[in-house]
Parts: sequence; structure tokens; C-alpha cells
Amino acid sequence: MSPQRIYLACLLSLAAFAIPSAAHAQAAPAAASTAGSTPMSAADRAAIEQVVERFRTAIIAKDKPGFLALFLPGTVAWESAIGDESLRRLRGKRPETQKVKPDPQHNPVSFIDGIVTEPQSTEEKFRNLRIDGDADVASVVFDYSFHEGNRETNNGVEAWHLVRTEQGWRIVSVIWSMNLPPKPATAG
Repeated sequence: MSPQRIYLACLLSLAAFAIPSAAHAQAAPAAASTAGSTPMSAADRAAIEQVVERFRTAIIAKDKPGFLALFLPGTVAWESAIGDESLRRLRGKRPETQKVKPDPQHNPVSFIDGIVTEPQSTEEKFRNLRIDGDADVASVVFDYSFHEGNRETNNGVEAWHLVRTEQGWRIVSVIWSMNLPPKPATAG
């Protein structure tokens, strides 16, 4: 056998052994991550579902104190990513539009301030709520659509991280994808 074939056979053998090892390495942290932690109880899950509902109703009621009480005091990650098709449409009007534009001025306070001053009704609708975590930390992921008046302004997937404090579950980060609704068909 030529040296090149021996080298190739060795590489293929190493790759074959590496695949199961990589799969095992990926599975091990998931199993280890729950070792020693307390599983999420039904009461924790219900409390997190209440946070989601209070978030939703605070937007509808334009309840700034109620909305802000849902967050851990201090800096909260608050970031969106514009979907590719929506980004293309937005860049048609404003070429400088960025897919993700970190801005410390965008946060839960500025969000609810905008809602409170908006004369139209505002609502965020949630679907396909998924909760994961343990008794101390949790992630919530759902499909959403955001509405002003009777008009949907954007939709996507939203994800939160929460921590359980002595005062209950508090949101520490909110990220979401943002997609504009389809353009209405024009009569041709």
C-alpha cells in the first residue's frame, strides 16, 4: 500500500472514531448540566407562565410599573435581529439599516415608554410557548406577533432568560427576530 493510501486510511479511521466521541461529548454536558440542580416544579412553570401573561397584559394596559417589575433591576439584554427579507425591504428605504444594531438606549424602559405614549392600542400575542430550565434559571421561547391598533407590525421568535429571585421569577434578557408582515398585493 502506498504511503498516501496508508495516510488516507489512518485519517478515515480517526474520523470514524471521532464521530462517536463528538456525539458523546455533546451529550455529556447536557446530562452534567442538570446534576445537582433542582428540577423545575409545576409551581415554577406556572409562575413563569404568569410572568409571560403579566408581560402581555402590561403592554395592553400600558402599565409601566407593572411591566418593569417583571425585570431584574439593572441592565437587561434587549436585542433584536431583523429577518433577511425584512432587512432587504428596509434597506430599500434606508440603506444604512443594520441586521443587528446594539443600542443601550433600547431597553425595557424605552420599550414601555413608547407603548405608554402611543395613542393606539398595543398588544403582543404569543403562540407555541416553550419553557425549559430548573428551579433557579429558565428560558422561555415563543412565536410572537406585535400589533398596533388592528395592524400587525412585526412577528418572529422571542426568547427570554429568567432567574428566580427571593421576589419571584425575573427576566434578565430578551432577544427576538423581527419580520415585517408581507406587503399587501397591489392590483396590477
